[in-house]
Amino acid sequence: MTAENFTQGNVDFAKSQTRENLMRAFAGESQARNRYTFAASLAKKEGLTVVSQVFAFTAAQEQAHAKVFYNLLKELSGQTIEVDGTYPVDLYPDTLGQLRAAQHNEYQEFEHDYAEFGRIARQEGFEVIGGRFEMIAQIEKTHGDRFGLFADLLEGKKLFADGEETVWMCLNCGELIRASQAPALCPVCSHDQGHFIRLEMAPFTRN
Repeated sequence: MTAENFTQGNVDFAKSQTRENLMRAFAGESQARNRYTFAASLAKKEGLTVVSQVFAFTAAQEQAHAKVFYNLLKELSGQTIEVDGTYPVDLYPDTLGQLRAAQHNEYQEFEHDYAEFGRIARQEGFEVIGGRFEMIAQIEKTHGDRFGLFADLLEGKKLFADGEETVWMCLNCGELIRASQAPALCPVCSHDQGHFIRLEMAPFTRN
């Protein structure tokens, strides 16, 4: 489908609210990617490799979202779009704080930002763009759920322990161990406990 198909609506795309919302979304997704990359480094320093990988995994998806929104602006290539916007400063000193902030921000995009952007796009006649906003909004809910799950486990001191026997997987080598808590070291590759995840949560969500 060509750019013209995406941007033919009830109003001139170059003067539309939708074009501004696409730029806001591109900026937001780009910043989220960076925030999650920074958070991944923090989690790794704290010995929480599994949470670090969750942040990196999600950062890659945010980059993909940014690309979708940016490409929808293709017919305006060479122009500059001026927009206002509000973006979070999430400089929390620990991984739990980063997880909770990420959870909040993802739900904000799902419940408010992209829902409204999608509504406006459809109102302006840009059905395809409206659909993209709505689909990505649902993905952001998945991100929020994922961050919330790991925050709950970390806060409840259950990230590497369970009340009953379960299967743990080493994210480095794939070794599977049945126990009530993850081992201090993987018996195969000697990577530390921070690399273990419940098998049912691979890759990073409950089945």
